[in-house]
Amino acid sequence: MIIETLSTFPLMYESVMGSSMMKRARERGVIDFTAYDLRDWTHDRHRTTDDDPYGGGAGLVMRCEPIYEAVDALCGRPAPEGVVTGREQPLTGPAPQHPQGPAPTTVFLTPCGRRFDDALATELAGCERLLFVCGHYEGIDERAYDLADYQVSLGDYVLTSGELASMVVIDAVVRKLDGVLGAPDGATDESFVEGLLEAPQYTRPAVFRGREVPAVLLSGDHGAVARWRREQSLARTAALRPDLLCQAPLTPADRSFLDSCASSGADPAAHGIIFR
Repeated sequence: MIIETLSTFPLMYESVMGSSMMKRARERGVIDFTAYDLRDWTHDRHRTTDDDPYGGGAGLVMRCEPIYEAVDALCGRPAPEGVVTGREQPLTGPAPQHPQGPAPTTVFLTPCGRRFDDALATELAGCERLLFVCGHYEGIDERAYDLADYQVSLGDYVLTSGELASMVVIDAVVRKLDGVLGAPDGATDESFVEGLLEAPQYTRPAVFRGREVPAVLLSGDHGAVARWRREQSLARTAALRPDLLCQAPLTPADRSFLDSCASSGADPAAHGIIFR
């Protein structure tokens, strides 16, 4: 997969994309990552990417011209007739790496976008090339959103920049690609993949400061372990994120278990449920 970012602070990606799973994904050739500097598509010596908002108001708005020029260049598209694209300053970042490559799926990070979740991560993981356009300051000129295939929001809060949000999305997408995680089923056996929170996890030691690992996990009975994990997942979701149950693919056995929890007064201890 080709992953590219377009932003005013491309150096922010060096740590995240050069560490842990992202580093291994790049070394294994699973992803080809490039962070582009939006300022390389400006025309003044100050490399200006923002301006005052029409109508007044606080903050600065990112201009649409450099965004359009950058996306055109990254996609290998000629500029519209009459549009001047020359620059006074040389490139400080990388030149377009895939101008003849597959057309990118362009993702804008914005508070007005679709709420990011595991389903959207899976959707984006099926794309051949992703280009993330990251806002900053007060926002982006509305006309730039005509370039977007997706508009994505992490949630109901404000971040300093779209770079931070894009890192979260990239991480969630890349871990779903074949060859990134160590375990073959690592990306499918996690919270939200089946619409539920994941069951509690334990490792050595078996007893720590008086707290014991649930005996079923030490029993060697794989069927019992699977049932325990499913019930823990159901009960944990019902207690902490009941909204998820509305769309989760529940079996008759799942519904029966949840009914039994409710009839017992939803007391977790009655079912050995652990919420820590």
